[in-house]
Amino acid sequence: MALDRDERRGTDHHGHDVIDPLYVGIVTVSSSRAGEDDPDDPGGDTIQECFEREGHEVRERLLVRDDYSSIRTAVRGLVARRDVDVVLTTGGTGVTADDVSPEATSSLFERELPGFGELFRALSWEEVGTRAMASRATAGIAVDTPVFCLPGSTNACRTACEQLIVPEAPHLAGLATSHRAEVTDQSLSAFGDGGE
Repeated sequence: MALDRDERRGTDHHGHDVIDPLYVGIVTVSSSRAGEDDPDDPGGDTIQECFEREGHEVRERLLVRDDYSSIRTAVRGLVARRDVDVVLTTGGTGVTADDVSPEATSSLFERELPGFGELFRALSWEEVGTRAMASRATAGIAVDTPVFCLPGSTNACRTACEQLIVPEAPHLAGLATSHRAEVTDQSLSAFGDGGE
């Protein structure tokens, strides 16, 4: 049975808001796989494995075509759910004409997280050299939910998840939703009326 986000809210050893365990949504972007009856999904499988290894739970996996509207609709549907704390897309971040995942998802961002793309490309440089510049991996906050757009390769998904996203996502989800946390409202009457 899924726990409500408030039941999973806590603080880390620094006193920062965290959501743990996280409930995760994964969107795989691939026109070639979307048409198959039983498609393989190595990028999505890698993301799921990384999160589940750390005790988080994947709540939904979707497979969509390399199409702006399909990607945006899938991500929008996931960020609107109360049982999804973080969303990841895999695929569609390159430079071909149908690589539109960054545009489709960033259109939903209320706030961008430029540090993710910068750090991811720095890590990718160590693995693939100058080809790292072709990655348009990005991240942001949409409807109080961290959203990450990753390349489709398993190595890229593993690097991003293990070194950046899984360690930081509980904190990002906690911060992004902290204004929704149950708080005690104290009116001025709790402090006395001051005039008496």
